[in-house]
Amino acid sequence: MRFSGPGDLATVRRVLYLSFNEGYTGDVDLAAEAIRLTRQLASTTDALRDGRCATSSGTGSSEIAGLLALMLLHHARRPARTLGDGSLVPLAGQDRSRWDSSLIAEGVEVLQAALVRDRLGEFQAQAAIAALHADAPRAEETDWVQIVGWYDELLRLTGSPVVQLNRAVAVGEADGARAGLVALDTVDPRLPRHTAASAYLHEKAGDHLTAARLYAEAARSAPNLAERDHLNRQAARINHALSG
Repeated sequence: MRFSGPGDLATVRRVLYLSFNEGYTGDVDLAAEAIRLTRQLASTTDALRDGRCATSSGTGSSEIAGLLALMLLHHARRPARTLGDGSLVPLAGQDRSRWDSSLIAEGVEVLQAALVRDRLGEFQAQAAIAALHADAPRAEETDWVQIVGWYDELLRLTGSPVVQLNRAVAVGEADGARAGLVALDTVDPRLPRHTAASAYLHEKAGDHLTAARLYAEAARSAPNLAERDHLNRQAARINHALSG
């Protein structure tokens, strides 16, 4: 597949984003293929923006760069996301020495070049959040205040309930678990992963009984086996500590 002419860039970006998220299923590494196609699209739109082919939306080309940066920054963490048995490793528990520093550097460079165009879009805001995570040598050094600020921008741009949910967790990190729970109360509880977020914030607040119950509840509605197993392990870990 190659890009050779104009089209609906917003649709193309969304398809590439969904392909990347689909990840590593089937015979083709969809994430790597999505990155390859996004690189090609970024090169094409840069040529258009520079006037070598035709006029192009500055916002569109900035958002393609933002999407590429987002993919690179997330892909850089791939080696640390799972253990040998396939079990999930949460971001805070990942071995950051296994992150691909060259992909991180490229992602940050692409993002910075997009942000200076001053045409902010949702993919650039998402990439900025990913870059702040990548910039922290340890989870404890994450700049959660800036991350909340970027979630505010992302929520302004999208109005997405998923963004609102993720922002509540970030508020819990920046301002304390109780503040995070207050923010979570404004999110539709039917939203996928709402219960898992609530479990995490309750555990962080010291309410371990509620956290264990919510982790087990979240596991029952998990979208995949790996996530279900992870949530069940979280519930078992807390219950074991409580019983001891």
